[in-house]
This record gives sequence, structure tokens and C-alpha cells, in this order.
Amino acid sequence: MGTVIDYLKAYGDFTFQEKPFTEVDSLALCQLSYLKFDGMVPGVREDKKPVTLEELALREDFDRLFADERFEKQNRALVAGMLGGKRFRQLRLNSYINIVEKEWETQFAAVTFLLDDGTVYVAYRGTDETIVGWKEDFNMAFCAPVPGQEYSVSYLNMVTKQVRRPFYVGGHSKGGNLAVYSAMNCYPEVRERIIRIYSLDGPGFRPEVLEKGKYDLIAERVTKILPQSSLVGMLFESDMRFQVVESKTFGLAQHDPFTWRVEQDHLVRADGIYQGRKRMDNTLNQWILSLDEEQLRVFVDTLYQVISASRADNLIDLTAEWKVSMNMIVAALKEVDDQTAQVLRKVIRSLFDIAAANRKRETARKLSLRKKTGRQSRLRPSLPRA
Repeated sequence: MGTVIDYLKAYGDFTFQEKPFTEVDSLALCQLSYLKFDGMVPGVREDKKPVTLEELALREDFDRLFADERFEKQNRALVAGMLGGKRFRQLRLNSYINIVEKEWETQFAAVTFLLDDGTVYVAYRGTDETIVGWKEDFNMAFCAPVPGQEYSVSYLNMVTKQVRRPFYVGGHSKGGNLAVYSAMNCYPEVRERIIRIYSLDGPGFRPEVLEKGKYDLIAERVTKILPQSSLVGMLFESDMRFQVVESKTFGLAQHDPFTWRVEQDHLVRADGIYQGRKRMDNTLNQWILSLDEEQLRVFVDTLYQVISASRADNLIDLTAEWKVSMNMIVAALKEVDDQTAQVLRKVIRSLFDIAAANRKRETARKLSLRKKTGRQSRLRPSLPRA
């Protein structure tokens, strides 16, 4: 068993006419949407022809795509795998959008991929590792609609008007939520052309949001995929059917799809969510459903304030000085009522788990780079003595 990278090596030379679209192709495109396409792919309001992945690779500023150093190795391997075969080499990219509104705590990005079989894939970017990004994840599940969800509907209506073809829509993490939300709330004539909707470990919705958005009209076309230790994807999962897949790692680091196991042309299914994780998620969901909209907003704001008390900007920084962060968080929790504090502790503990896993991965990356640099130094021929 391998990962999405091994899938690209095995099936990269098959066109989409020769081998139809698979769920692993969806995973690859969702991950590709995380790259920094600013100034490289035509914007959603620009009247320019799409660019191919191969054309991007020939640009002098190609390395700008990998500005997020935390996932640089995986993303470079992903792009190399896509460029290595005819399945994705001529993939066309268009209608890129990237909005960051600090005042509204909103981050929204999307890109449209045109496949060689005449179909289209609309991909929404997921959450980054900033604390603001994680607050938005919780807001999306608890307090919909948020600006990012409204942007997703406008984006889908706009791009599918420009390109009148059958299409897929998908995303990872926050992007998965946006994919489902936009498919529920887009124009009826747009919804009719949707082939399938992919939510890869994306948060769900409160029941009233699904009902108002007419989820039943798209339910049969939704593929929601979660790893066994899912936290984000299990937020309000009860009203959406989901499938569980295996990962080569443990705990909340499984949120990273690069760790999901692939066998031949499909993700490897697991028996179900780990029981300990499921009990925690059920408790969290039940407690949240007991709150009204105003109480939910207070909860999310309180969670954000408590975590912000650590003065960390992102989840990696959160554990860099974990003793200091935890002391500040504990002090902030003293100002919260007991029931809310109990739930907040569970959520914060999970965020610490994610941060610790990411920090471990970052340390391993740096160590590997250091070893590689050392080997190159030893292999470098020495100058002959005079």
C-alpha cells in the first residue's frame, strides 16, 4: 500500500478517457489547490486563457508555488508526480481566487481545473494552520453561514456559467465544507450538472443548515471521507454519511491526506472511527446542539480568546513553548464557567495534539535536510593541496 504519490506513479500515464476519474484524483486536486497560484493562474474575473501545469513548471518563479515550507516536500512530490505523466501534465488551471479579510476572520481560496475528458473540477482550499484559520473551521460548523461559505456559492455560480460542462466540486478540511455548502446553495441549473461532491475530512453542518440548503437534493452525490482519528470532519457528522480510510500515521496528524493509504486506484477503507475519538466527538456535538446561535458565537469567541491567550499565531507555535502556552490558557479558562471550560479543554487538547504532530513532522523535515546537506558536504571533492 502507498499514498497519493504512489498512485500518480502507477496511473499517471493514463488519460481520463483511458481511466475514468477516481477518488484519489480528487484528493490530488484538493491538495494541489493549496499551492500559491497568486499571479500565476488567471484570476476569476480575468478574461485570459487557462494555463497548464506544464506551463507553470517552466516559469522562472515556479518555486513560488511552494511558499508554505511546512508542506514543501509533499507538495513538490505531488507536482512532480502530476508532471510525470500525461494524466495531469496538460491539466488546465483557471479562475483562481484568494481572499484574506482579517477584519472578518475570513480566508477563502479556490481554483478551477479543466480535465482532458471535458469535465471540470472546482477545488476549494482548506484551512491553514493559523489560529484564525481554525476559528473559521469552528465557525463554519457552528455558526453558518460565514463569509467563506457565501463566497463559495458565488464562486461556483460564476465559474460554472463561464464553463458550461459537467463538473466535480471538492475540498479538504474547510474546503470540503465549502464544497458541500456551495453545491447545496448554488443555482438549480448549476446543481444539475454536478457529477460528485468530495469532502475530505471537512466539518459538517448543524441540522437546520442542511435542511435549509436542501441537502437531500445532493446527498447521493456526496462522498465524505474521514481518517480514523478525525476531529474536524466529525463536527456534526451525524446527518451526513461518511466513509473511513486508513492512514499511515496516528492521532490527529491523520488530518493530512498525504498520509492516507492508497491501494491501486482507491483509498483503503477502515472499519470505522476510533471509539475514543468517536465518544469525544459525540459529546462535543451533543453539547453544541444544546446551544442557541448566540451561545454558539460566544463559545467560538471564547475558544479563540482562550487559545489566543497563548500569544501563538499558529498551531506549531502553540507547542513550541507549550509550558508557557498552557499556563496562559489555564489562566484564561478560570474566567469561563465550568461546563464551557470542560468542553474547551477537550478541544484545546485536540489542537495541542495536532500542533505536536505537525511540530514533530517539521523537526523531522529539518533533520532530514541537515543530514542531506551533511552528506553533500562529505561528497564534495576537496581541492588539491598546493
